[in-house]
Amino acid sequence: MSKSAAEDLSNLSMLELFRLEAENQTAILTAGLLELERGAAPHSFELLMRAAHSLKGAARIVNMQTAVRLAHAMEDCFVAAQRGALAVSRREIDLLLKGVDLLGHLSRRTEANLKRWELEHETEINEFLAAVTGLQNSKPNQDLPAPPSLSGVESSNSALPTAPKASAPSPSQPVPIRKPEPAERVLRLTAENLNRLLGMAGESLVESRWLRPFTDSLRRMKRHHMGLAQNLEHLRQALEAEKLSDGAQGYFNELFRQLAESQQFLAERTQELDSFDRRVSHLSQRMYLEVLRTRMRPFSDGARRFPRMIRDLARSLEKEVKLEVSGESTQVDRDILERLETPLAHLLRNAVDHGCESPEARRQAGKSTECVLRLDARHSAGVLLVTVTDDGAGVNLEKVRAAIVQKGLTTSAVAEKLTESELLEFLFLPGFTLKETVTEISGRGFGLDVVQNMVKSVRGAIRLSNQSGRGLRVQLQLPLTLSVLRALLVEIAGEPYAFPLSQITRTLKLPLANVKVFEGRHYFQFGEQQVGLLTAHQVLGAAKPLSPGPELPVVVLTERNSRYGLVVDKFLGERELVVQPLDARLGKIKDVSAAALMEDGAPVLILDVEEITRSIEKLLADGASAQFQKHGLLFPAPKPKRILAVDDSLTVRELERKLLTGKGYLTDVAVDGLEAWNAVRVGHYDLVITDIDMPRLDGVELAMLIKKDPKLKSVPVMIVSYKDREEDRVRGLEAGADFYLNKGSFHDESLVQAVADLIGEPV
Repeated sequence: MSKSAAEDLSNLSMLELFRLEAENQTAILTAGLLELERGAAPHSFELLMRAAHSLKGAARIVNMQTAVRLAHAMEDCFVAAQRGALAVSRREIDLLLKGVDLLGHLSRRTEANLKRWELEHETEINEFLAAVTGLQNSKPNQDLPAPPSLSGVESSNSALPTAPKASAPSPSQPVPIRKPEPAERVLRLTAENLNRLLGMAGESLVESRWLRPFTDSLRRMKRHHMGLAQNLEHLRQALEAEKLSDGAQGYFNELFRQLAESQQFLAERTQELDSFDRRVSHLSQRMYLEVLRTRMRPFSDGARRFPRMIRDLARSLEKEVKLEVSGESTQVDRDILERLETPLAHLLRNAVDHGCESPEARRQAGKSTECVLRLDARHSAGVLLVTVTDDGAGVNLEKVRAAIVQKGLTTSAVAEKLTESELLEFLFLPGFTLKETVTEISGRGFGLDVVQNMVKSVRGAIRLSNQSGRGLRVQLQLPLTLSVLRALLVEIAGEPYAFPLSQITRTLKLPLANVKVFEGRHYFQFGEQQVGLLTAHQVLGAAKPLSPGPELPVVVLTERNSRYGLVVDKFLGERELVVQPLDARLGKIKDVSAAALMEDGAPVLILDVEEITRSIEKLLADGASAQFQKHGLLFPAPKPKRILAVDDSLTVRELERKLLTGKGYLTDVAVDGLEAWNAVRVGHYDLVITDIDMPRLDGVELAMLIKKDPKLKSVPVMIVSYKDREEDRVRGLEAGADFYLNKGSFHDESLVQAVADLIGEPV
């Protein structure tokens, strides 16, 4: 281990060192026991003995006697099994895995609660030790020779604390495991420091691209020099007919000599700068990739707990399931790997519970009694592909169709026309399940919803492939890293914007003649589907677009089973952008997820496609439509006025919303003054209607904040309250409210009339 790593580990307490050691060794024990259950070679016990022995030595150093006893008992079992004095069957492996769990729980205790945990689980610990002792006494083994390789290990491990081993095998590796390679030098680094270093490397990569335009400008200057030299030569040839004097001829010769020297000097400097540009760009790219590589972790780190989880789950369901993990060495971004663990657990549990049949059912179907569950990770075409496949029964599409109708999601007539891909999309709906009863494993219908939300949060995609009776295949398409984004740049109202390529269905140049109108809404034919059409100016609230040409640049976006066409001003091409998070002080900016810098240092906003599709749905529901005049002008339709209704009472909020929406106003709601304050700073509202008494921030304080803000002070505020005392009315009006209304007026047109008096008609 390097000096830096040693100094870093020296900052950890002995209990923290033991925790790191226990994490590695229990992973080895779990992997080894699971492989033994599948019939691994007997010499695999050597690795298990060493893992238990190392754990025992580490526990002795930190004076964790209970862990010493547990590890020692397990080590004795492995010694006896290696000698042939103990047959390790499924029953013995169940018991030893329980010991691994106890060691894992012990290692995660703090000094403050360690003793209490030991007292609470004393009976469980003693029962385990007694059971292990009973295993060893089941056959005589006192005359057997001592294991050849442990005497020296005992002394070395008893004297020194064991440091965490960087090259410890993951539990997904088969046993026997190869001899450990020499430990790599490691250095612990906080995620914050690593992210800051990655950000600086990204900035360096962007800054290095500034040299290219400068080099191009020098080349243009070189061409101008050449043109100047040619013009001077033409001038000299024209004047030669006038028989120049010797002085004039000498002047021309000197001028040409200086010009040639200048050209030579410029050519050399341009070549040097071009060479420097290539070296700096290459070095910056390498530096960025190296820093980026430090964020990568092998896929096996995230799949470590799955073999044990599947084994225990299959046992509880009385099924035979074999998990095969491939692509363990595939490098995955640390942040993606952390987010991926829970969704993968959902997919694997669903596969065991829903997909894998019972041994008897598989036998009747002509399959082997053991269901094979495969988890694979690999890189392909610049993305990370994680696939979960089972050879179970697959999804019963007719059962899905019946469940859709039963839950009232669509009519029987529509359900009969749904394709396989459309039916499978319903599985991702929150609360949708094919199970008739709820168990601890599944039945609530939120597993696939969790998976889809995670995939969308990292700008990925998910695909289902079903083979009825032969299994289901779920593939997650994820970016290799969250810090670099491949994006489509477009121009909207003179500004560049970026769409993540992974979230775009298609881009196209749509002829104006192909734009059709139905019931006031514009659409175009995309395959067999009619796709609604809106302008990006409408969605983003930008200035009116210029007159378009004969073709409209359209970005096609897909959300679940809906597709929308978004008209932009111009396609600017694809770029690889270094993602920069927005300043937290800005809050959540509508329809924007992050930002980046272009090659010339200009900022570009990265659009949140999922939020944009929601904005499109809302605009279409409110009657907005892109309008095309005969002469080709394209402009946004007028927007209805938007109102924010604030009240901590659900009944009052909904009553206000229904009253105002029924009159044509766009109405949003907030549960208290603080949520409303955040909303008015992000969105545009023509009126705020608020109650007085609310938690966190009351209506009077909200009105004061709005009226003190230079950008919001022109927004009218109406206070609606049950309090009809004069002092409450005065207090609200003094805070800046434009109108005070009693809630009893909801039963007539007073609220709607007051709104119309303040901001006018809905449109």
